Amino acid sequence: MLREYRYAALSKEGKVIQGVILAHNKNIAKQLVNNIASKYKLTVNSLLPKKDFIYHIKLPNGKKVKGKQSAFSKLEVATALQNIGYRNAKIEPVLFDIKLKPPFASIMMFVQLAAFLLREKMSYDKILRMLSEDEPNRTLRETLKNIEGDLKKGKEGTEVFNRYADVFGKFPAYMLGLATKSGNMADVYEATAKFMERDMEYRKSLKKALLVPAFTVILLMGAVLYYVVDIFPKTAKLFLKFNITVPPLTAATLKLSDFLAATWVWIFLALAIPIVIVILWWRTPKGRIWRDKHIIKLPVIGHLIHKGSIEIFFRVFSAIYSGAENNIETIQTSAEACRNAYIEKGIKTITIPLMLKEGLPLVPALHKADVFNRTTLNRLRTGTESGNVLQSANQIASFYEKETTYKMATIIDSIQIYIGLFIGVVVSLLTIISAEIATVSPPPPGL
Repeated sequence: MLREYRYAALSKEGKVIQGVILAHNKNIAKQLVNNIASKYKLTVNSLLPKKDFIYHIKLPNGKKVKGKQSAFSKLEVATALQNIGYRNAKIEPVLFDIKLKPPFASIMMFVQLAAFLLREKMSYDKILRMLSEDEPNRTLRETLKNIEGDLKKGKEGTEVFNRYADVFGKFPAYMLGLATKSGNMADVYEATAKFMERDMEYRKSLKKALLVPAFTVILLMGAVLYYVVDIFPKTAKLFLKFNITVPPLTAATLKLSDFLAATWVWIFLALAIPIVIVILWWRTPKGRIWRDKHIIKLPVIGHLIHKGSIEIFFRVFSAIYSGAENNIETIQTSAEACRNAYIEKGIKTITIPLMLKEGLPLVPALHKADVFNRTTLNRLRTGTESGNVLQSANQIASFYEKETTYKMATIIDSIQIYIGLFIGVVVSLLTIISAEIATVSPPPPGL
């Protein structure tokens, strides 16, 4: 998260200069300040981060008051309290001054409420002030207050919101900054809220379709392994201790148990190390492109993931196209928002260069990238021929929204049924293995 840092420096003439910069950490802040110092020939004396302080004061009537104040130093807080008549205040820095990114739902709620209030003709500064006062999340509350202050100082909206892209997200920050320059802020905010709502639904659907079943199977297999390796042998080996013959299924399970008990560490490493390597590789630019290229080729669910990315692309495209002057910027921003690195790469490295260097129209340039299906390109081609690209983009986004929502719900229900059947089969096998022990009987005495 971005934090404020205040630096103090001396010019060649001995003049004291102070300034405030925003950076993600102190090392980056030092680099920025050093760049400023080398450019203007300054000598940097100090660099202080803005942090929270807790103060305790005692009122004349004996009542104790506790509060929190952000400042660059303890002295600033003491001076501010003295200016309003409070002396001898006990001031302590917050021990763990950590600012976390606000939940996605909180940001979406802010955008939705702002769109509603804009429709009610409320001024934008009042909207920011009111929503910041009611916002429970500290990071988002402070961000809204800072945005209100920056806009009042006459700073450009796109610059202000892009500064807080790590709070809102890259695309929402871009859209909210664009709204300050548009003729109809309410429309842009509503489009942004719709995108965020669909993005959240898209993520939830993927988790339900991919992560939740995988997590369920892993937990189930872990429980089965624990039963086979630890619990089952403690009972079954009692019969072997007294030279009692066990049934074949029980004997086979005991052999498997012994094998797993002797090699479980190596089996775990053989499975875990490749998974960790793949996950780390997926975090690299090439890894993300490879992952997203092949995830849309998965059976059953791959084409829905592909269509979901196409829907987000055209939803963003239609939202920006109505307000942005540069179509290339519109296409690039839509590609970055589509949540698929493979599609983004194809558009940025093939479509945009063909449009800029060779003057190729939009649809042929998108066709060359080979990241959209035929239905999408045909519908978009119809829109360009009729001169209504915006309507076609809206239709594509709406169509894929309905299709992916319905089919994804059906697939999730089917996956849950198969998971239930799998759990039933595993539990039945465990029951049969456990019940087989009950058929074991010791030989009669004397035999």
